[in-house]
Amino acid sequence: MNTSQQNRRVAIVGYNRIPFARANTAYTHASNQDMLTAALNGLVDRYKLQGILIGEVAAGAVLKHSKDFNLVRESVLGTALDPGTPAADIQQACATGMESAIYIANKIALGQIEVGIAGGVDSISNLPLMTSEPLRKALLAARRQKSFLGKVKEFLKVKLKDLSPVIAGTDEPRTGLSMGGHTEVMAKYYHISRQEQDQLSLESHQKMIAAYKEGFYADLITPYLGLDRDNNARADTNLEKLAKLKTVYDTSVNGTLTAGNSTPLTDGASTILLASEAWAKEHNLPVIAYITHVEVAGIEFVQQRQNLLLAPVYAATRMLQKANMKLEDFDFFEIHEAFAAQALATMKIWESKELMATFGFNEALGKIDRSKLNVKGGSLAAAHPFAATGGRVIATMAKLLNQKGKGKGLISVCAAGGLGVTMIVEKP
Repeated sequence: MNTSQQNRRVAIVGYNRIPFARANTAYTHASNQDMLTAALNGLVDRYKLQGILIGEVAAGAVLKHSKDFNLVRESVLGTALDPGTPAADIQQACATGMESAIYIANKIALGQIEVGIAGGVDSISNLPLMTSEPLRKALLAARRQKSFLGKVKEFLKVKLKDLSPVIAGTDEPRTGLSMGGHTEVMAKYYHISRQEQDQLSLESHQKMIAAYKEGFYADLITPYLGLDRDNNARADTNLEKLAKLKTVYDTSVNGTLTAGNSTPLTDGASTILLASEAWAKEHNLPVIAYITHVEVAGIEFVQQRQNLLLAPVYAATRMLQKANMKLEDFDFFEIHEAFAAQALATMKIWESKELMATFGFNEALGKIDRSKLNVKGGSLAAAHPFAATGGRVIATMAKLLNQKGKGKGLISVCAAGGLGVTMIVEKP
């Protein structure tokens, strides 16, 4: 998508999320639908959308219960929006929120709709529980039997060990490694030290705590279930404390990833309101910023296991080539910190001609002024409810540019499955 050419410009005119909560804390009993509805209700209230027919609402969750087959539509029906508002479930691992925004933005750019809402939600506290495969097959076989005896015979085939529930997980099916396991490989491959990772994590927490103190998040968040701010950000962390944490994915002396430089499992939901300029003007909503370019990419990671979270290398490069921009052209960067090592490796590659050559590109993308990076705190502090992160970073970027009065921002989000999404947000 390039909305600066023949298509209509896509305006960001609103945003809202609930505070992000570490798993099994404030939102232990909240479902995906509960949280997404709460985030939508906050958006509706803030921008007086009661009774308004929205062109479409697109959102999603990475970890869904089977009952959530129509999650977004059910969430919409729990709000004061016109019940005729259509909805769609989107899923693209950790980039779900970004992909939802692209889906809505493309429809606006093409003139199919005038206004839409994009979002995402995830609950680790309320994980889906599944049956083992033998038990599942026995249950289905018993269902097909007409007699009671036939049903009993099917159940007798089940072994005791097959009765244990299976908890949904996010390990990569093709490698068997967790995302953290892949990132540990990446950290070693690109020589990202434990000290570098801990420093980035510390800065992320310090920036977010400072942003809360200055009131930056006051109009980005709706309180929910007793929380009025993200409960992962720590004011008392320091390098000494971070250095004492045990490594998680490689417990040998060579391991570098810890709970302190990796995002924790998290619950939360986010939304953004996108519209055409005409709709925004008609409803007296000022344009906060514009989405001007996006790019989605994939990368091979089964053979090259260090690559799992590096698809943004391809996405950002292709996007900047199309936009004719370098990294120095941006006023702010929102780079998702799934892990400190992943964010550091991505930037290291972007800035190195030699490393970019290993991805098939001739030049580095430029240099990132670190004072422009995740200036209000990143995912290491805010935490990462998978599908909700996209809405958080888009909203943060839009507000930063609006406060500055003009400028450009680059957003980068990596995702499981070797996926990555990048976006340029501008304030003319």
